[in-house]
Amino acid sequence: MSGQRKNPQARDRTIGAQLKAVRVEQTSLNLEAAAKAIGWSTATLSRTENGKRHITSEDVATVLAIYGVPIAQREELIESARVGTQAGWWSRPLPGVLPDVGTLASYEASARAITDWSLTSVPGLLQTERYAAGIMLVDGVKPPDIEMRWIARLRRQQVLPKIEYTAFINESALRTPFGGVDALKEQLDRLMESSIRGHSVRIVREHVPHRALVHSWLLLHFPEAAPVVHIELYGSGLYLHDSEVHVYENMRLMLDRLALSGVESRSMIGQLRERL
Repeated sequence: MSGQRKNPQARDRTIGAQLKAVRVEQTSLNLEAAAKAIGWSTATLSRTENGKRHITSEDVATVLAIYGVPIAQREELIESARVGTQAGWWSRPLPGVLPDVGTLASYEASARAITDWSLTSVPGLLQTERYAAGIMLVDGVKPPDIEMRWIARLRRQQVLPKIEYTAFINESALRTPFGGVDALKEQLDRLMESSIRGHSVRIVREHVPHRALVHSWLLLHFPEAAPVVHIELYGSGLYLHDSEVHVYENMRLMLDRLALSGVESRSMIGQLRERL
């Protein structure tokens, strides 16, 4: 194993799941015995199989050799790991862009469905440039870095036509004029356009008591791996896995019951736009 590792990304969950499937289906080794044979700790192999550590193509080659996997299958999985490491703009970090943005982008690019719950602002995947720049200025981002961060956000938005996307937005988030009133008008127009284009944009009215008011979050579902929750922190992000995700899946069901319908949400956004 290499001493210096990257943060785990979405491809690591897929590769980890594949390695676990090989161990369970093609060997008689339990987790402890497999880890001992590889020369890793049990915790390291567990984190590898669950995609909670970055997995290199060398790791894959080592594990598959220990498991006695046929050469053709071994080469296919090793090549998949090698290609996955290099894929995507996030593999070449942009100056002034936080490292966690690249990690999040890799998860979004691998997702089949994304649910956004946003309390205080329009979700990043739906933001316009002026509105996003207004938020960054308030957050204290230096002007030279704003352009690069917007480019990264714009690249993240390229996943929208490829996934099932739902945004639940707290009503109060639509009243804060980040970037000024004109920027907010433009942003509200974008929300209505996004809703018409097929993305689910649904508003949760103010003063409706519910437990999702604690913080914003992003729930990502994948074709071959377990779902993940991303929680944005100041300057970094937190990822939740396994049983921790169940709470947020239940909150999504709750928001689905509480939120206005897509048609009602568009009407409300239009009314807010007219009052500005």
